[in-house]
Amino acid sequence: MSGQFFNECSLEWGKRGARNAASRGDIIIIVDVLSFSSTVVSALSKGAIIFPYPPNLDGNKYAKQIGAEYILGRSEAAQLGLPTLSPISFDYNNKNRKYVLTSLNGAFCTWIASDVPALLIGSLLNAANVAAVANKLSLEKKANITVVACGELWSDVKEHEDTLRPALEDYLGAGAILSYLNGKKSPDAEVSIGAFHFSKSNLGGIIWECESGRELRDRGFEEDVKHCSRLNVYQTVPILHKDYFINLDKDEEISN
Repeated sequence: MSGQFFNECSLEWGKRGARNAASRGDIIIIVDVLSFSSTVVSALSKGAIIFPYPPNLDGNKYAKQIGAEYILGRSEAAQLGLPTLSPISFDYNNKNRKYVLTSLNGAFCTWIASDVPALLIGSLLNAANVAAVANKLSLEKKANITVVACGELWSDVKEHEDTLRPALEDYLGAGAILSYLNGKKSPDAEVSIGAFHFSKSNLGGIIWECESGRELRDRGFEEDVKHCSRLNVYQTVPILHKDYFINLDKDEEISN
């Protein structure tokens, strides 16, 4: 049909991938399953207002400027009973309260890719719904879609070594979202979809035993791993609006 738009769906990794997708003007879905993406989805489902902020800047100062609370590290905040990067730390007591959330991966990728037609937050928790919103936005804005698997960072990196550690949980989360997206898939996207379908019957077990899952369990955050491994349990679709996330349901009218 003349004039019909056919979108393409791609997979990228990490901060460089976020920058590449932003330079193309794509709609971007940030995926950081353990735990930035899952935390944003969970927090917004409870009515919290989340401002993403990169870890290389002074998030505490920024929080004071906008009248928000700065989210501390997992262990420190957990001891004080405050919301943390742990997604299960949010409940309805946090409704309508503003929080500044930093992370080495998801928040950083969000910051890098913020100037795009639309930036969404995806996870296993909201895979089908975030894909439904992205499909509508792609048609409305005539833009392709890139899913950015944020990955993790290697610790104790030596000279000449890469810092990005591809993360299995993000690959599976990206594959889940891509499986619900319309349009032509890149080869990388197709293979990640295959990995998701292969793993779908045992997502919880695989993520429990993957490197990131073991790291969190060793630190005492077993419940985070369980929570983030669930598929399609939230309707919540975070979309970046100016400098914070709002919840855009798949059935809501989408506007600029």
